[in-house]
Formats: sequence, structure tokens, C-alpha cells
Amino acid sequence: MRHINPFILDSGAPSSVGENRVLTRLLINPLHTYSGLGSHSAALRGAVHLVSVFLNEGTLAGETFLHAFLLRPSRECFWRHLQLQLVFRFQVYRMDRPLSARESGQFVAERSRDVSVDEEGVRRVAEMVYGLKDSEEFTASGWKKMNPLAPSPDSDEAINWVFVTDTMNFSFWPDREDQQCEVIYKGNTYRGYMSLCAAVTRAVDEGVPITDPAYFSQISEAELDRVLRSDSATPMPMLKERHQALTEAGRVLMQHGGSFRNFLSHGQNDAEKMVRYIVDNIPSYRDEATFEGQKISFYKRAQILVADFWGIMEARGEGNIPNLDYLTMFADYRVPQALVYLGALRYSDALMEALKKGELLSSGERREVEIRGCSIWCVERIKNVLWKLVQERAGQSCNINSALIDFYLWPYAKQHHKEMAHIPIHHTRCIYY
Repeated sequence: MRHINPFILDSGAPSSVGENRVLTRLLINPLHTYSGLGSHSAALRGAVHLVSVFLNEGTLAGETFLHAFLLRPSRECFWRHLQLQLVFRFQVYRMDRPLSARESGQFVAERSRDVSVDEEGVRRVAEMVYGLKDSEEFTASGWKKMNPLAPSPDSDEAINWVFVTDTMNFSFWPDREDQQCEVIYKGNTYRGYMSLCAAVTRAVDEGVPITDPAYFSQISEAELDRVLRSDSATPMPMLKERHQALTEAGRVLMQHGGSFRNFLSHGQNDAEKMVRYIVDNIPSYRDEATFEGQKISFYKRAQILVADFWGIMEARGEGNIPNLDYLTMFADYRVPQALVYLGALRYSDALMEALKKGELLSSGERREVEIRGCSIWCVERIKNVLWKLVQERAGQSCNINSALIDFYLWPYAKQHHKEMAHIPIHHTRCIYY
């Protein structure tokens, strides 16, 4: 188990560096300053242990130790003064860190004006999923079936392939429906996200080492343009942004031995730590916003990267991520459409009208945040109702999590796009989804 030593956080070691350095200074400095006992004092040793608990065992364990630490009976006046200092500094730290995706979904849903979760619709969708709960759609073995363009999960090539496609997995919607980027692979025509998958797999077949970090960390924009070339008159959108995201991420992997698997090992098979390590180290995955003065997060691509990694490893019998329930649905523009169609999510008349007119929503604006946040909370409600149904009817726990529900809803939306044509998707050009 990798253990972070708070004494050497300024050494440049690849960890959650920025956040850890800040937390170390916030907690150690006041202890050292006010103890007056020197660097080997019990107070400083306690502070070092406290920071270590925060960094290695998480915020909840850190808070538990903080309370016990501050209640020591010795030097009562000193501890009282110190408590005020630490609580103040810790609150500043917590205010600067965004809510988790799940917390963000609830926070947004409780304050939303134009989007709402319909509890009757939530129950209908939960009933629908309940009827399919034993089908392959809700197992890790369905991962390859859902995306036949992915390599076999038997090899590490699938892990590298997932990293490349998830790093460039954003903004595929066309400016006009009749002007879509298309990639033809083995006689089939692919659009949207699947056009990216087809392009990457086509490049692998052509001998381009596109899944090798040593290559894609230095790939030129022209070379990537060749890899992502369209077979229609419409090129893949946002080539410059995809190039920047891919090369930036590749350079980070090269600092971790040139391996995505090595990189993700810093997450210690913990879904929350994996997501945090990704967003702390790769800027293009930092999918955050501010809503009513509160910093929130969606982390769509970071979460789906962890889920895809789990899907591969689970298919290989190695999917040891016990807290995968930490992941939420992956807030994009296709799943919200399906949730509206199924009656679990509702848009105000004003929002529906704006979307039907093709109004572009900016990343981080209120309506865009409400759509994404309420979609997360809607799937959380579906999951919770589903778990309750399984417990009541079968007397057992349910292993269908939010990620698996998303893995079902996304292809469902694609398969039923004609029936959903009257429900507009929201359009936002950004690198987050």
C-alpha cells in the first residue's frame, strides 16, 4: 500500500501534490507555531500523523482523528487555542474543495429552477431495470458487448485503448444533423463517440502505436488528424482540444513509467482515490463548476475512465474495486435525454423551448449545470429505489450501481433515438463531455 509521508510532500513526488501541500501547511504550521515545543514535540508528531491520516485514509478518518487529537487533556489552554486555529484553517480548506459528484447532484437538484426529478418516473425506470437486473446488460461481461470496437479485455492493450478514447471522449454532436463526422470500419459506419472508437481501432490495425504513451505524448496535431480522419465531408470536431488533452495526458503517463495501469495503481483499487488521482494530475479531466457560490464537480470522464478500467478487469476476473458504488452516472448530453423520455427527469417549458430552438448552453451556466446535476441525482434515486425493490421482493442486496445504470441508459438512448427525436439534447462545446 502506497503511503504518503507528509514530511516530503515538497519533494515533487507525483501525488495529489497541490492539494496535499496545501493541507500539510494548513494543519502542521499552526501546530508548530503555537506549540513552542520544537520540531520533535508531541504536538508536531501528532500533526504529522493527522495529515497522514487525511492523505492516506480519507477525509472522514482524518476528521475522526482530528477530534480525538484535539480532546487530549494536556495543556488545556494551548489545545483550546489550537482548536480554533485548526478548525478555521480546515474549514477554509474544505470550502476550496468541490463537492463530490454525488453531493453535487443532490446540491443542484435541491436548488434547480428549470430541471426536476420526477419520483413517479424514477420508480417506473427502477421497475424497468428490475425486470432486466439479471440480464447481461448489467454485468461487467456486457462491457465488450456494449462496445464491440474495443480490444479484447484479455490484454493490457484494452486498458491503454480505454485511456486514449476516454481522454478524447467529448463533444461529438454535429452543428447540423446532416453534417456528421463518420468513420467507416470493416464495412460499418460509425458516428459520435463510436466514430472515435472506430478511428482509434482503425489506427491500431494500420500499425499506428496510438495506444502507446511514448507515442501519443508527442504526437503532432497533423498525425492525430490523420488518425481521426473522417470518411465524410465533416471532420471530427475540436481536433486542437483533443490533441492538447491527449498529449498532456500522455506526458503524465510517461512520468508514471509510461503505463496507465501504473498510473492508476496510485488509487489503490479505491474508486474515490482513483477519480481524485486522475483529476489531480490530468487537467483536462477536471470537470468542475460553481453553482450558487458552491464549488461542485461532475468528473464525467474521470469516472467513466475508472468504470471502463473496472469493466476490463472484472471481465478478466481481476475487478477488485470494492467501493465502485462511489461512482455516479456520467453526466453528458445523451443520458439526460433518455431520462426525460422515460419520465424520470423534467425540463421547464422555457428550457425545453430554448433547447428546441438549438440554443447553445455554455459550460458552467446555470441551465447546463442543472441538467447535469439533476441527471446525476435522478440516477441516484433510480438506484436507491431499485435496491429497495430487490431487498423487498428478493430479500437480497443489489449489485447494480449508478455506473451500470448509465451503461444501460446510454445505448438505450442511441437505440431509441427515433422515438426520442422530439426531446432535444442540450448542446455545449467543451472538453468535459
